[in-house]
Amino acid sequence: MRVSVVICLHTLDRYDDFTEAVESVRAQTYDDVELVLVSDGSDAVFEQFRTDFGEDDDATLVKLAENRGLLEARNAGAEAASGEVVAFLDDDAIAAPDWIERLVEAYEERDSLAVGGKMTPEWVAGKPDFLPAEFYWLVGVTHRGFGPDGDMDAAGEVRNTFGSNISFRRDVFLELGGFDTNIGGRQGDANLQGGETELCARLREEYTEGVWYVPEAEVAHKVFEYRTEISWLLDRAFWQGYSKRAMEVLVPESGSEERGFLSLLAGRFLPMRLRKLVSGPNRERLLKCMMLLVFTGVVGVGYLYGGIKYSRLFMHGSDR
Repeated sequence: MRVSVVICLHTLDRYDDFTEAVESVRAQTYDDVELVLVSDGSDAVFEQFRTDFGEDDDATLVKLAENRGLLEARNAGAEAASGEVVAFLDDDAIAAPDWIERLVEAYEERDSLAVGGKMTPEWVAGKPDFLPAEFYWLVGVTHRGFGPDGDMDAAGEVRNTFGSNISFRRDVFLELGGFDTNIGGRQGDANLQGGETELCARLREEYTEGVWYVPEAEVAHKVFEYRTEISWLLDRAFWQGYSKRAMEVLVPESGSEERGFLSLLAGRFLPMRLRKLVSGPNRERLLKCMMLLVFTGVVGVGYLYGGIKYSRLFMHGSDR
């Protein structure tokens, strides 16, 4: 089974990080791997690709004439790929050496249509002491409460995994039309997230099957210093809440996993943290309890804002 790994880049600013992502794919324990490198509208990036990877028989180089956004770049990469499976990796991520091997095992043993794994944090500037593990999803990392029955260490079917650790049978991905380029990326509403959610909702609707989650298939996500600043995290929380509401409007029934997470948050994780705080009070436990409540509230505000905005859009649409 040949696996094509698509990595997209639109600027040379983070080329060192991109190179580290590429090298992590080259170092895989699985042999039959194709690198699909997509330049998203940058002549300089594509020329650097040709210099560094032009002689690599296992590398396919793709150039978009203009910056079209991550989702369209990924679609172009999947179309150019030759593998039976197409996997996606971000330019600021590092795949574990057995990442692809673990993904392939699920395809071969379970005949899965889509497989994803766990995102782990690589704290570039140190781990913030106020960020609760329940909200690691704000920085693109698998969070406490994710996974089958809320167990992030258990394999099983989920709606979707993170976009930097997700893969599909290529024929299924193309039959579904790939990612909807009107959702997320750098088109339309720049703050709208959820390309993977929308695609995987269509996957489930068409094939009655979600993504098989393999926690052992790990990818580390670099969490840069700016992503640990409270102001950035609060802004992220707001727009994530907005995006979740938008997804519910655009993709009916897409919010089931979020509702399950909220139940776990209120019924299990918050009481657990409060008990620990009472039994052994310290600054870090207090901060995390406070921020858990704050982030939940900010996500809620974003969710409400999304509901108001999208209800108005539909009202105006019905007027026409």
